[in-house]
Amino acid sequence: MPRLFYPVDKLKEKALFIRRDIITMLIQAQSGHSGGPLSCADFCAALAFYEANYDPMNPAWPERDIWFFSIGHVTPVHYSMLAEAGFFPLRDLMNFRQFGGHCQGHPSKLDTPGVEVSSGSLGQGLSVAVGAALGSRMDRHQRRIYCIMGDGEQQEGSIWEAAMAAAHYKLDNLCAIVDFNKAQIDGFVENVMGIEPLADKYRAFNWYVVEIDGHDMDSIVEAFERARALKGRPTVILAHTIMGKGVSFMEDKPEWHGKPPSPEQGRQALQELGTTWEEWSARLDNG
Repeated sequence: MPRLFYPVDKLKEKALFIRRDIITMLIQAQSGHSGGPLSCADFCAALAFYEANYDPMNPAWPERDIWFFSIGHVTPVHYSMLAEAGFFPLRDLMNFRQFGGHCQGHPSKLDTPGVEVSSGSLGQGLSVAVGAALGSRMDRHQRRIYCIMGDGEQQEGSIWEAAMAAAHYKLDNLCAIVDFNKAQIDGFVENVMGIEPLADKYRAFNWYVVEIDGHDMDSIVEAFERARALKGRPTVILAHTIMGKGVSFMEDKPEWHGKPPSPEQGRQALQELGTTWEEWSARLDNG
């Protein structure tokens, strides 16, 4: 199917829906990651509803663009964007991390429509994306490959081996997005193992670097367009975000990396996002 090209206002609405889905899933499961999924919501909405070509009725459509979540643990945002795009019913989100459901804590290609690779071990996704980009070039296919990474993940040596290969082979069909929320499970990234100056490091590896406010939809759309137009080298979008974006008591707090809100906290979060548990859980149950 052709790219959707939703207008910016509609993309903002989709990002809001995704955030509501994330909180509702976490309340229901009482398990899962909160901070990273919320910080990824804006650029994931733009990827799913503006940038990428795909057919939700045919997830294996040969002409599709491909996105990989190297940060596999952010499944609440991954599953939400897939469900909101029509890969599977919204009601499936209510079985997140539950026996009998396909929305596992880490994504499984064998179980969930639209998941391109099973992931969870950090540092591997960019290598997978490089392989897909090289294979697409060998097939003379015009598809684009996207890889969503975390900033803490940049501490992995395998990321830089893949980055070197992508530049060496001039993979201009590859676009990486780093969720640069400055926090990881053990604290702030710069305190755990500093990665700055990250932009200069990617430039030194001969990548085209675009730094943006990862919550500004106009900037996100423009970054994707710049990456699409570039020829001769891969692009990395450094999306500066806020962990837990949209929920006041989670924002910029590393302790929300890997835990869900309590039911009471979740209800407060949904109110801050302009809805209620009753309204949004009913939307998912009936979807």
